[in-house]
Amino acid sequence: MASDSDPVKDLADEPVDHRFKGLPPDAQTHGLTVGRLAAERRDLYTGGFTTPVLTLDAAALEHNLAALGAYAARHDLAFAPHGKTCMSPQLFRRQLEYGAWGITAAVPHQARVYRAFGIERIFLANELVDPAALRWVADELAADPGFHFVCYVDSVRGVELMDRALQGRTPAARIDVVVELGAGEGARTGARTDEDCRAVADAVAAVTTLRLVGIAGYEAEVPGADPESVHAYLRRLTALAVEFDKAGRFPADLDEIVVSAGGSAWFDAVADVFAELPELSRPVLKLLRSGAYVSHDHGWYTRLTPFNRHPEEGGLRPAFRLWTQVVSRPSPTQAFVNAGKRDIAYDLGLPEAELVRDALTGEERPAAGVRVVKLSDQHAWLETDSAEDVQVGDWVALGMSHPCTIFEKWPLIPVVEADGAVTDYVRTFF
Repeated sequence: MASDSDPVKDLADEPVDHRFKGLPPDAQTHGLTVGRLAAERRDLYTGGFTTPVLTLDAAALEHNLAALGAYAARHDLAFAPHGKTCMSPQLFRRQLEYGAWGITAAVPHQARVYRAFGIERIFLANELVDPAALRWVADELAADPGFHFVCYVDSVRGVELMDRALQGRTPAARIDVVVELGAGEGARTGARTDEDCRAVADAVAAVTTLRLVGIAGYEAEVPGADPESVHAYLRRLTALAVEFDKAGRFPADLDEIVVSAGGSAWFDAVADVFAELPELSRPVLKLLRSGAYVSHDHGWYTRLTPFNRHPEEGGLRPAFRLWTQVVSRPSPTQAFVNAGKRDIAYDLGLPEAELVRDALTGEERPAAGVRVVKLSDQHAWLETDSAEDVQVGDWVALGMSHPCTIFEKWPLIPVVEADGAVTDYVRTFF
C-alpha cells in the first residue's frame, strides 16, 4: 500500500469534538486537533477533562508491549496479536515495532481497518465465506504484492463456497488457508476430528483458488481447560501439521508451514508444545495470537495470565482506569457514580473500585470500603462501609475486566503519564 501519507500519523489531525467522550469541551471551542491537544500535555484532573473518562497508563502500556514481544522472541514464536482487542492502528504500529509478524483479525471489517492503516500481514482467525469479503481480499492481494493474508477453513462446504466466490477472477485469485482443528465437542469453531481436518485439506487441494499453508486452532476453547487437556489438544494440532507434511498435503510452492494457536490464557502451553515440533520439510512459522495483553485488566486476565504460573518470565500490568464522579450520596452506605453499562465493560464481572480522589483537595487514597454492586445504563451503584468513604464530587477510579469490551466503548482514549499529564490519545475503530 504505497502512499506518501502516513494514515497513523494523520490521526493526530483529527479535530477534537463531541464524538469523543470525556475530552475537554474547550478543545472543540478552540478548534484543537488531537495532536495539538496532546502537545499541550494537559493534566488529567485539572485540564478540563470530564467524567466519565477512560485512561491508559503510559508506563503500563509500554511495559506490556515489551513483555509479550520479549516472550515471543525468547520462545522462538512469531507473533500476530489479535487486533480485535483494541482495534487501534496506533497500538498495532507499536506491536509491530516490538517485533510482531502481523495482526490477527476475526471478521472482514477488522481486516479492512487494518489495510486502511497499512497492515501488510493479516491472519484472519475465522472461516471466510462471505463472497463480497473474499472478492475484497482478492482485490487487495492483486493490488499489493507485499500483502500477505491467511484465513481459516474448517469445512468442506466452506471450501466450496470460497472457491465459488473466487472463480473466474482476473487475475486469478489464490488465498492462503489453514485448517482449523476444533478444540473438542461443545467447543467453538473448527473441524472436530482429525479425519474431518483431512477431508477439509483434500477439498482445498481440489480447487485452484485456495492454497493450504498450515494448521491452526484456539486452545482456550478446550472444554474444562487445564494444563493437561490444553497440552493434549495442542499436541493433536502439531501432530496434524507433521502428518500433513509427511503426506505431501502442502503444495510444492509453499515456503513455510504455518502452525498457529494462542490466546491470552495459555500462551505458555503454546510455547511448550510448539517447541517440541520436529523439523519439517520447510521452515515453520510458529504463530502466537494473544491480544488482551496490550492493556491487560484488573480481574479476568489478571487471574488467568500464564505469567502467574511463570513469574520468572515476566508479568503484565493493568493499564486501564475509568475515572468516574460521585453524583449522588443518598445514604451513608450508598453512592452513585456517573458511569454505567454504556461506559463500563461488565461481561466478565463488575468493575472494582481502585482509588478515590477528593473533589476539594485532590488527594488520592485507596478505595477501601467501596464496592460496585450493580450497573444501570449511566450509573454504577456503590456500596460503602461508612459515610466518609466517598462524597459527592469525588472522582472514583474503576478497574475492569476484559480488554476487548473496554476498548470498544471508547473511540479516543487519553494516555496518561505518571505525573498526570495526558501526552497521547489512542483512537479505536470498532
